[in-house]
Amino acid sequence: MRKAPTKEAYEVTEAILRLMEPLRGVIQTITSDNGKEFANHALIERRLGVEFYFAEPYKSWQRGLNEHTNGLIREYIPKKTKFETITDQFIVQIEEKLNHRPRKILGYKTPDEVFFAKIAQWIDDSKLHYKNNCVALDY
Repeated sequence: MRKAPTKEAYEVTEAILRLMEPLRGVIQTITSDNGKEFANHALIERRLGVEFYFAEPYKSWQRGLNEHTNGLIREYIPKKTKFETITDQFIVQIEEKLNHRPRKILGYKTPDEVFFAKIAQWIDDSKLHYKNNCVALDY
C-alpha cells in the first residue's frame, strides 16, 4: 500500500510501478475500477508484464478482494479523511497490520504467510529467480 501524491494518472502509475516492479513475474493480473487515474494502464501492463482488467461500473463484486480490503482499511482511515493528514509511516503501519491479520478465506493464515509460502514453494521448485532486481517466475 502506498499513497500517490495526487490522483493524476501519471502519479498513480508511478506509485503502482514503484510498489509492484519488485514483484514482476509474480503478479499476473491487476483489476481496477474505471477511474481516470488508471489511464496509463497499458504502460503498467508493459512494465510489469501483467494483464490489466477493468471492472464494469456498479459491479463491485468483480473486485471482491479489493472491496473487502478497502473495508479493512476504513477501520484505520474513515471515509472523508483528508489524505494530506495521512503520513507514509501510518500507511506502512496499516499495511503491516493487515498483512499480519488472519483471514478466514485463507484458512486463518495471514496474507504474509500465504504469500511467502508461495514464494518459498516457487524457490524450492526452482521456478523463481531474480533478474534485473526483480523476482522472475519461469513458466
